[in-house]
Amino acid sequence: MLRDITLGQYYRTESIIHRLDPRVKIVGTFVFLIAIFMVNNALGYVIAGLFLAMNIKLSNVPVKFIFRGMKSIFFLLMISVLFNLFLTPGDPIITIWKIKITDEGLKLAVKMAIRLVFLITGSSLMTLTTTPNNLTDGLESLLNPLKLVHVPVHEISMMMSIALRFIPILLEETDKIMKAQMARCADFETGSIIKRAKNMVPLLVPLFISAFRRAMDLAMAMEARCYRGGEGRTKMKPLIYQKRDRIAYIVLVLFLILCGVIGRMKF
Repeated sequence: MLRDITLGQYYRTESIIHRLDPRVKIVGTFVFLIAIFMVNNALGYVIAGLFLAMNIKLSNVPVKFIFRGMKSIFFLLMISVLFNLFLTPGDPIITIWKIKITDEGLKLAVKMAIRLVFLITGSSLMTLTTTPNNLTDGLESLLNPLKLVHVPVHEISMMMSIALRFIPILLEETDKIMKAQMARCADFETGSIIKRAKNMVPLLVPLFISAFRRAMDLAMAMEARCYRGGEGRTKMKPLIYQKRDRIAYIVLVLFLILCGVIGRMKF
């Protein structure tokens, strides 16, 4: 299950999405997230889905690999759907004892499920097609204006990039610890949800120790290389916008306008 989490991983292949400037992909991800909350009808979700499918096709990342990450958020998805389904007031369509399913709750649950799936898939696509180094450079470039108010832009970008990079590393470490404990007769797969959650507690101590050890090793490596932040640093590959990046920005603007118009339509 842990290997099914795709957020933070990079899938190495050749595609037009991979070759786009990281700033375009970061902005595009935020535009897509804004768009899926702007639309509020079936047509809007269809257009957002087609836009996402087009980008997945252009990325050359296998669809199975991208949607494999949905398994890791299935529990969160079900909780969100059930809460909206049973706790939203409105006109009841099904009543079982004190439990009521309303028409408004059903619609809201479906919309929330679609939005969560789109959100995770869109965010995963950005990290799958962007290396951690490019992601750091892109974030730093986009946040550059904040330096005028003395915000440590480079440090913030570096921390976010390291956090994303450490997601697959820590998941791999957790998988190793689980297999080591399963070899010593630990049980993580049987019993109720509460029992399985309790069985996961012994993983926390070795996982925290491993995380702190990796963080210390990284800090020592950065100090050994005389890392002193972003002030005065140059880049081996400076970010320069190409024609394809400008076209991508135009497509994003048109997509956002289209979602804004459709979001105001009543069906």
